[in-house]
Amino acid sequence: MRQLPPLNALRAFDAAGRHLNFRAAADELGVTQAAVAQQVRLLESHLAMPLFERLSKGLAFTAPGRGYHAQVEATFDALREATARLRPEPDTVLISVTPTFASKWLIPHLPAFSAAHPEIDLRILATDRVSSFHRDGIDLAVRQGKPPFGAALEAIRLFQQEVIAVAVPGLLADHDPASRGRALAELPKVHDTHDLWPAFLKMMNLTDRSGRGLRLSQTALAIDAAREGQGMVLVSRFLVERELDAGYLVQVTPETLHGGQDFFLLAQRSPRRKHAAQAVMDWMSAKAAHGGDP
Repeated sequence: MRQLPPLNALRAFDAAGRHLNFRAAADELGVTQAAVAQQVRLLESHLAMPLFERLSKGLAFTAPGRGYHAQVEATFDALREATARLRPEPDTVLISVTPTFASKWLIPHLPAFSAAHPEIDLRILATDRVSSFHRDGIDLAVRQGKPPFGAALEAIRLFQQEVIAVAVPGLLADHDPASRGRALAELPKVHDTHDLWPAFLKMMNLTDRSGRGLRLSQTALAIDAAREGQGMVLVSRFLVERELDAGYLVQVTPETLHGGQDFFLLAQRSPRRKHAAQAVMDWMSAKAAHGGDP
């Protein structure tokens, strides 16, 4: 019997073939780009033929490489499926979101999700770090940015970036609606890491006369500071819908700053996606489309 190729070399080839990029394959496998390239060279040496053409912006299959990759990918899928039948996974879905998205939108909606899908254990990884689907084992992620996010990912836009200025009603007590422009220039401001106040004031043709203001590392903290009356804050509208509806915060001015950093729900493209993960995707997209009322 001829010796089989090394398993690590096959895994590296499988990942590199799906991404056609050594760096993306390395991110998936949790190793260095050099390690993936070395494993692929080892496999090519074992087979005595090139599997990829190395291009300036990535990889391209050779004709033998394309056919071999289809067989290798199908074999790994069959192994995963056989393992899953022996040890079925519970209906657990891990979603990566920012702390602000978790606290201001997702967590308030969890009771409605649990009522609709009591069979699914939805787990939240709240972090400002960009999580990896393979390294961190996540099923879904919410990212703020611009597509495309990569051919291997499916992206559903949940919310447009619709930035508004909000504050507690008491902060605006001395400013009638006709003088809200002056309020924007003079009243204290709360800043987060997005630092959108310069762009917002420029859109309004205003100069900031409020001083340095409070600066915080997360939008959720900036919203909380605004609720305590420490200043106005700029935030995507959907994150403060509940506070606006309850009257805890009011929109300072009707103007809206639109940007390209929309909020997307991401999942890996796969014909074998977890049924539970698909159910979470469908529920979140429907909830966002209908205003997201808890």
